[in-house]
Amino acid sequence: MLTIENTTVWLNKFADQIEQHQSYLSELDTPIGDGDHGGNMARGLAAVKAALATQPADITKLFQATAMALISKVGGASGPLYGTAFLEMAKQSKIDSDLGGLLAAALAGIEKRGGATTGDKTLIDVWAPVVQAVQAGELTQDVIDDAVASTEPMVAKKGRASYLGERSVGHLDPGAVSSGYLFTTLLDTEGILWV
Repeated sequence: MLTIENTTVWLNKFADQIEQHQSYLSELDTPIGDGDHGGNMARGLAAVKAALATQPADITKLFQATAMALISKVGGASGPLYGTAFLEMAKQSKIDSDLGGLLAAALAGIEKRGGATTGDKTLIDVWAPVVQAVQAGELTQDVIDDAVASTEPMVAKKGRASYLGERSVGHLDPGAVSSGYLFTTLLDTEGILWV
């Protein structure tokens, strides 16, 4: 079950993972994007950490603060996409505390905002199977790793990478990798998934 405390722990762990893998994320982004995914995400997650340091009053406000930090600090497509995910979770949290429902709302928001679907070589290729697994009570590290790895052989159909066409094959999608960190840290945070 999500609480202010464990959600804060989760997002701080996510921020730490992004900080730790900042160079790797930018390396992944260099051949198929602008090479700035790591830096952009690290800047955004540092802002999230700062926003959560003064504990929000409830889960809705926590997700809103996270969304605003990401939208204002993360450049490129990732800011609006991650920001939309957390905004949709904030909206959904007013009527639903179920993590599966919150993540499904986030996924729907990302799909609407980015116009992408599964198979387009984007973060949706991680979010979709993870949301399904969470709703079924079956999220494991393998589900996350397989979803991230699935983007490597894909041809990019959305975002900067889509300009490369077939040349985007053989590269992991950076947004899929950073989403992998989001869900790995979710899995690692006590009390959220398994009570």
